[in-house]
Amino acid sequence: GIIGNYVHGNEPAHHAAYLYNWTNQPWKTQPRIRMILNKMYHQGPDGLGGNDDCGQMSAWYIFSALGFYPVAPASGEYALGSPAVHGAKLQVGEGKTFTVTVKNQSDKNVYVQSAKLNGKLLARPFLPVSEVRQGGTLEFVMGSKPARK
Repeated sequence: GIIGNYVHGNEPAHHAAYLYNWTNQPWKTQPRIRMILNKMYHQGPDGLGGNDDCGQMSAWYIFSALGFYPVAPASGEYALGSPAVHGAKLQVGEGKTFTVTVKNQSDKNVYVQSAKLNGKLLARPFLPVSEVRQGGTLEFVMGSKPARK
């Protein structure tokens, strides 16, 4: 599970690709997440790029494929990445569903052009955990070039 100096097979490094979200260049997170998803995971007996200690490798994949990840769980926010699904529905509580939709999703469209939570544009590359727990919709629009705003 090694890409350059990044060791994805060692769980303590799983947050590293998301750290660009805390800089003025958050779009740099997006191609790195997609590259890790494509290089470190595949179907087959050796489909994980490391030891799935307590399910962490699998959890990273699921969160990242959905387009967000709990980099700092106590912060109350998920960091946005680059969704690799066209959509998903998550049961987040009794009678509550959180829906992820992804427009223009493809292998080439790895950059988030916009992200809306319940129809409102997210101004930062973060998603409040409390909003996910309430249910609702996260809509990504993807493109082949970074949205540098």
